[in-house]
Formats: sequence, structure tokens, C-alpha cells
Amino acid sequence: MKENFDSAVLSPLQRAQKDGYIHISTTDGRKKIEYITSGKRIENYDDPEEKVRADFFAELIYKYEYPANRILTEVAVPDRLPVDRADIVVFRDDECKRPFAVVECKKEGVTDAEFNQAIEQGVGNASWVKLRAEYVVIIAGKTRRVLDVSDRFGALEREKNILADLPRAYGKPQEFRFYKGTENDIRPVASQDLIAAIRKCHQTLWGGGRLSPPAAFGELCKLIFVKISDERRPRKKGDPYQFQIRTHEPSSRLAERINAIYDEQKQKDPEVFTESIKVDDRVLRTVVSHLEAIDLMKTDLDVKGVAFEQFMDGFFKGDFGQYFTPRPLIEFCIKMTNPGHDWDVLDPACGSGGFLLHALDHMRRQADEYFDRAAQPVEHFNYWHDFAAKHLYGIEINDEIARVAKMNMIVHDDGHTNIISHDALESMDKLQDLNRKFARDCFDLILTNPPFGSTVNLVEKPYLSSYELGNSMDAKGKTKQRKNQSSEVLFIERIWQFLKPGSGIAAVILPDGILTNSSMQYVRDFILEKFCLLAVISLPLCAFAHFGAGVKASILFLRKRRDGETPDESEPIFMASPEQIGYDATGRKTESQLDDVVRKYKEFLRDPAPFFT
Repeated sequence: MKENFDSAVLSPLQRAQKDGYIHISTTDGRKKIEYITSGKRIENYDDPEEKVRADFFAELIYKYEYPANRILTEVAVPDRLPVDRADIVVFRDDECKRPFAVVECKKEGVTDAEFNQAIEQGVGNASWVKLRAEYVVIIAGKTRRVLDVSDRFGALEREKNILADLPRAYGKPQEFRFYKGTENDIRPVASQDLIAAIRKCHQTLWGGGRLSPPAAFGELCKLIFVKISDERRPRKKGDPYQFQIRTHEPSSRLAERINAIYDEQKQKDPEVFTESIKVDDRVLRTVVSHLEAIDLMKTDLDVKGVAFEQFMDGFFKGDFGQYFTPRPLIEFCIKMTNPGHDWDVLDPACGSGGFLLHALDHMRRQADEYFDRAAQPVEHFNYWHDFAAKHLYGIEINDEIARVAKMNMIVHDDGHTNIISHDALESMDKLQDLNRKFARDCFDLILTNPPFGSTVNLVEKPYLSSYELGNSMDAKGKTKQRKNQSSEVLFIERIWQFLKPGSGIAAVILPDGILTNSSMQYVRDFILEKFCLLAVISLPLCAFAHFGAGVKASILFLRKRRDGETPDESEPIFMASPEQIGYDATGRKTESQLDDVVRKYKEFLRDPAPFFT
């Protein structure tokens, strides 16, 4: 296979191939790599660990400025049985007799335990009497650890001897690894790299049960918040970032620096986080090592969206499935309602923020239609950013999940300030104490998937009696307080309260029991009295199976009636029952019929008559 080196900017690996230090070939569909200076041929270049080694081998030449003839691979550790081999050794001399640095390479995504085991393997190899080296580098994808194993430190030291990076050209270690505006700047990444980094961070924080999965993700959100805050800080070219490991800095000092940034930003933006960071100092250092090389702000918005969504696709399942609405259904609701730029949009059960994020993405696509991103960057930015800051609202009862929603919005470049953590069914006065916008008759559009199956008890939640659907009529026609009511029923009434009369519309996912059970007739009567029912989309049973829920549900599209507007039996209702919504019960992608439903709905709005013939 012939590599293409015509690009104006070559990666270190491409340069190493061009200059003849590495040769990659394909035989019978299988890639092989040969390290010319070592005379070593590896038969399986597709091995993820081998790719890590090849990339770092090239970096040693072009980034760290070590002579290629002094870099060997697969170096046997003398007199060590069973035979152990160092992945890469950098030597001080042309005869390759005086080791300088020993490198151990692991594939992206290894566990913390496997990474620590690699550290001990590398230190053991470097400390062997006949292969005595000054430095050890452990690299697993974008996670790196560099140790000074010279006589300056004890044989068991693993903290005070940590370096920011491997020295260049046999020089002294730098204080930091990353400096703004230099060749050692942080870089944006692809979605798979970001997914891998997020998963490694979450695994480190979770620690096999140290924290619950949602608590671990909550702490991760705080640290990502610090990372983004540090990237946003004004700094001159050549100034170091603070969210990174510093040479010879103990974990406690790094933790102090990270917490100082967090506390400073927390005071500036108290709506995001109120609690302190609750992470062990050494665990925090590991998380920093996973994220320090990534430029989150410059990573493409679509990349960040896909990365966080795919991570949460795996995270928000089972017990946490209630906080996640499948992407195809969210996109479908956005297309059906087509939000306007000046619409106030609310999700009163926003979970991880899916509906709000996709409403923002919808507005970003509108900005692409109206403004040239390159020629009109200010107008393009203001169009969607103003929508995010002034027109997106969310309520989430779970504090940890509300933080996830806020973090999601921050990663997507804002919109987090109007997300509150509270019970959306509480009195309007309490909601308005948190944000004055949460009032009656205020919202143009509500997009929501309220929690199914939970019960609101009058003894625990006295506000139940304030709801029309929290009361019933006895045989004599007198109002009687219900002792309890399902949360999804109360959400119907709360949605009606929030919407603007006459124009406010909603897309609400509800269990089919509300539409079919005889005991729910009073709820259906309420819906038809208070709303004009625009459309009912019956979803297949598999719609939520991937997230641990097998309930049969439908999406109702509703418009709040004007004051004095009465139901009209001639009002047309669009109905559809797509069997394929973009994935199956296992989460695998399949064909979708949802776009076809959107097309037919638009035809229906223009002329409903053909749908009734």
C-alpha cells in the first residue's frame, strides 16, 4: 500500500514513513510495520497497542528531537527471566549502550489498574541494573505518565517524581506540557477520542464502586466545567494552562489549583454548581491526565454533541433510563414543531437536556441558512447563542441529572443558566423564586418526556390538591381530593398552565394507558377541553427498550386553547403509527419512518381532506 504524503502538513507518523524510519505495508489484507532503526518487523499493525507505539516512536523523532538511530523498539531487558522487552528505549549514544528513557505503550482505554501495572513494568525495566534509564514514559492513547527514575528519587517513589512531559533533546524537564499558541498547545479531537476520554474519566471516578455511576458523572461534570473555564481564561501566547499536571507537583497541590479555579468560577456562575469537588487528590490527578491534552472549546460542536450523547447512551440505561429520551424521537418532535428563533422553549422534565440541546442544534442549522459562517461570524453566533441564553428553559428534579443537563449545555457553548433543579409540579411561586420566567401562560413550545409510573401522594406533596387533575367528583357532583395521582397526569395540567393561550404548543410523550384505559377517561376529557389535539403518533414497543423500559407510549402534539375557545368535533387530528424509528430494541441503527411521518403531517396541515377519504 502506498501512503499519500502530498499533504502540506504531515503527522509525525507520516513524516517517519516519508523519511524512511518506518515502513508500513499490506500483505493479504493484513498491515505490517517495520521499525527500520531496530530492524524489527511487527506482523499486526492493526493491533491498537502497536498504533500507539508507532505514533509515539514518530513523536520522539519530530517532537522530542531524539536521533532516530538512538530509538529502538522491542528491546530485551538483559538477564531478566522470563524475557521481558521494553516497547521503546531512547539511548544517549549512537552505539545504543546508555539508556535514557524507557517507554511502555498500551492501547487507548485500558483501566486504571492496567495503567498502574504498566507503570510498575516500565519502572522495573528502567531500574534494571543493566538497563538503567533516567526516565519512564507510560502512554495509553492520550493518557500519559512520565516519571523521573534517576537516583534523585527513591525506588518506590511514584508521585514527587512525576513530570509534566519527557524532556526534549536530553534537556531539562519543562514545568508544564501545554502552552497556549505554541506547538505544544492543546488540540481539538475527534468524537471517538472524546468518547474514550470521557469514559476513562468516568471509570476513574467510579472506581469500581467508589461512587455511584450518577455521582461519578456529577463529579466529572464539575471537572469538565473547570477544564472549560481554564480554556476560556485570557492568557498570552506561551502561557501555560492550569488544568494540567506540573513537573514535581504532588497531587495535593494540583488539587488545590483545580479547586481554586472551580471556586472562582462557582462564584461567578452559582447557577451551575453549588457543591465542592468531592474527589480524592490522586484520583483527580488521573482525571486531569485523561483530559489535559484536549481543547474542548475548539473541538467541533457536532463532535462534542455526538461524543456526549454516545457516552450517555451507554450511561443512562436501566435505573437511569428515565432521564434519557432516544435521539430519533427528540429530532422528530423538533421537526414536527419547527421552533422559531424568538420562541420560548421549555422542558419541565429535562433530564440530561436532550430536547433543549436539539432545539439549540435546530437553531444553529437555521443560522447556517440565514448567515454565512465565514463572512458573518458575529451574526451567525448571535442568532443561535441568543436563543440559547434567552429562550431555552429546563426543570429537572434530580440534582445530579440537572448538573448533567447544565454541563451538556456548557459543552455546547451555553444555554445552561435557565436550567433549574426543582420539582416542576411544585407551586408556580416556588418555581418563580428560582427563575421569574417559570410562570403561567409564558411558553411558546414545550417538549418533554415526563417520568412515567411515579405517584404523587397528597400526604407527601400537599400541592396535589391545587391541581384540577388532583381532585375528582363524587357521585353528588362535589369536588373530592385524590389521595394520589400519577406524575404524568399532573404534568399534562402543568404543561397547560405553562403554555401561552391560543398559540402555545407541546410535544409530550405519554404512556398509552392514558389514551386507552377506561379509568383515564377524565384525563382524556381534560386534554380535549384544554387543548386542540393536533396529532397522535403511536410508538412501537421497542421505542424505549434500549433504555431499560418496555412501556407502550405515544407522542401527543397539542395546542393550548384560547380563553373561551371550545372543542369542535370537526377538528382534524393527524394520526400515525411508525414501526421503525431509527433503531431496534438493542440500540442498533435501523431504517426510520419518522421523516415520512413529518412529511405527511405537513401535507395534512395544508389539506387534511385526503387523509379522511
